[in-house]
Amino acid sequence: MARVPSAGLLVMASVGACAQGVVAETGPRRVVTVVPRLAITEVLTDNVGLSASAPQSEQITQISPGIRVSVEGARVQAYFDYSRNELFYAQGSSPRQSQNALNTFGTLEVLDNWAYLDFSGFISQQAISAFGAPSTDNTSVNPNRAEVSTYRLSPYIRGRVGNVANYEVRYSRGVTSSDAALGSGVTTVDAAVKVGADSAFGNLGWLADASQQTADYNVGRQTEAERLNLGLSYAITPQLSVSVRAGREKNNYTSVEMQSYDTSGVAVIWSPSETSKLSVALDRRPFGDAHNVSFEHRTARTAWKFSDVKEVSTGPEQTRGVGLGAIYDLLFSQFAYLEPNEVARAQLVKAYLQSNGISPDARVISNALTSAVSLQRRQDLSFALLGVRDTITFLASRSEGRRLDTVSTGVDDFTSSSVLRQHGFSANYSHRLTPDYSLGVLASQQDTSGVSSLQETRLRLLSIQIMGKVGKNAAASVGLRRVVYSSATAPYGENALTVSFNVQF
Repeated sequence: MARVPSAGLLVMASVGACAQGVVAETGPRRVVTVVPRLAITEVLTDNVGLSASAPQSEQITQISPGIRVSVEGARVQAYFDYSRNELFYAQGSSPRQSQNALNTFGTLEVLDNWAYLDFSGFISQQAISAFGAPSTDNTSVNPNRAEVSTYRLSPYIRGRVGNVANYEVRYSRGVTSSDAALGSGVTTVDAAVKVGADSAFGNLGWLADASQQTADYNVGRQTEAERLNLGLSYAITPQLSVSVRAGREKNNYTSVEMQSYDTSGVAVIWSPSETSKLSVALDRRPFGDAHNVSFEHRTARTAWKFSDVKEVSTGPEQTRGVGLGAIYDLLFSQFAYLEPNEVARAQLVKAYLQSNGISPDARVISNALTSAVSLQRRQDLSFALLGVRDTITFLASRSEGRRLDTVSTGVDDFTSSSVLRQHGFSANYSHRLTPDYSLGVLASQQDTSGVSSLQETRLRLLSIQIMGKVGKNAAASVGLRRVVYSSATAPYGENALTVSFNVQF
């Protein structure tokens, strides 16, 4: 019998009480979990408008009904988590606000072992401009915040051509929109065909792929890119493989008409164990060198992750996958040994974060809206330590972006600055005071800069929170936060007290 690592026992113990509302349906391997919930939050702040010259105190009541649904069937794997936030401002600093929050993803097997459909959807509050005053939560009255939604559908087929090769044909359509005029949205359409074999001639494999992408911006222009690559791979050992590729690319990133370029690249993948993996990919592209470097390692109680990516970006983080944020993504990878199924793992991760008072969408660098294709380099380092009574998470990020589409007249941060640089860190400590109560402390800092000294800003946050169960299906929390935003144009400071009550039905 396989031994469950100590952190696995810790995770299952901390979230066991959260598993409820499971209904087993008739038929093979189909389980539907439905968990309705209601959260009521009271926020007392001394600066609801994030103003330096005229701070206004406010008492904000947030009522958030929500529901989580998961489906684990033979043909359907789906996760859906939605909440509606209604905000009421007692002093009249703002009229009633309504906000949505969504995280959903899944896969439908349309035809046995051949045709599939992937889908995902996200709704969250994001900054409009990285140079503007940021919000640390969703209750402040901030004109630099917008509700952004991203939806993606991706049907595909995959299989084998006899014993010769594997193939995959995929079509994807993603739509990102917001309730802000600046950088309001983009529609991306991707089509890709891949054919190859990992061991066509012993340890020697081959790959051919063709792809086409269209990005149509609401307030910008439409750009297109087409790529064709042929490559060879060689497995030096079962754990180490190398590959080379060459091809052609056509795009209109820097011109009205499509232009053609030669491309080439190399890659190395090393997996010394099931818990460690290093991958390095280097490419010569029309805009210069691109790369994708990632390293992951986990032990029974720790998870480490590093990535360094330089690539074309069509929007904030492009079309995101399963994860909500860096902390969520890190633990989602860490808990893979406990739960291989992604839908069940998403529930496990969210329950663990909730029981330890850790925000699932915590990020070091805030997203901002864009209206044209850009060239982005981003480096992320994350670490998690899962102890018996203590959890420590640390995130550090650095990014640099430049507009790649020099023809577009779309308005965004790159209109006022040719470069956008951000870096920062976030450290979270959670201590389980009793089996039912935890103490959490969060410290973070984010620095942003452009070409002008007036665009240099720094956001610092310190928060302390106590949370715990107050009944079989209910939880409560009390938290304090201190925010200091340094800026040449719009600095502010804020202190706030937050009291929250959450019940699951």
